[in-house]
Amino acid sequence: MEPTSLPEPGIPAGNSSSVAQGKFHVLVGVTGSVAALKLPLLVAELLKIPGLEVKVVTTERAKHFYNAQEIPVTLYGDEEEWQLWKGRSDPVLHIELRRWADLMVVAPLDANTLAKVANGICDNLLTCVIRAWDLSKPLLFCPAMNTAMWEHPITARQVEQLKAFGYTEIPCVVKKLVCGDEGQ
Repeated sequence: MEPTSLPEPGIPAGNSSSVAQGKFHVLVGVTGSVAALKLPLLVAELLKIPGLEVKVVTTERAKHFYNAQEIPVTLYGDEEEWQLWKGRSDPVLHIELRRWADLMVVAPLDANTLAKVANGICDNLLTCVIRAWDLSKPLLFCPAMNTAMWEHPITARQVEQLKAFGYTEIPCVVKKLVCGDEGQ
């Protein structure tokens, strides 16, 4: 899906001119967890907040869990990152999105992307945005994975690494999982 508009280029890092204009820009990142089914609901709830503008960055695996037609905001994926850049003077989408956003929420954050971000890997649009994130702006992450994955010792270390970067964890909830297990 092609984006309907490119974020405004040239906003200096740390300058939240969107807030001064009465708009607050929220960038939602969505990854390949089953919890991505809730993306339409999350976006709908965010759009109920007056003055909030929302854009979504998706991983390819996340697309499996939602219908893009149900997302009423601009949706960016890996394809747009490479279609928009043709030469040296062209905007770089992950940098433009970083400049545009006042806040980033990664919901859900699957185990794969958690591992990538904790280790500095940036091999898709979402992980590039996160790697380039302005640390003076809030980034919230909502881990969502099977309990067996959540309880693996490496997961706690990776979550702590994200917190060490200054990101804020929105904790998992206990519920019945899609696989039938009860857990986080």
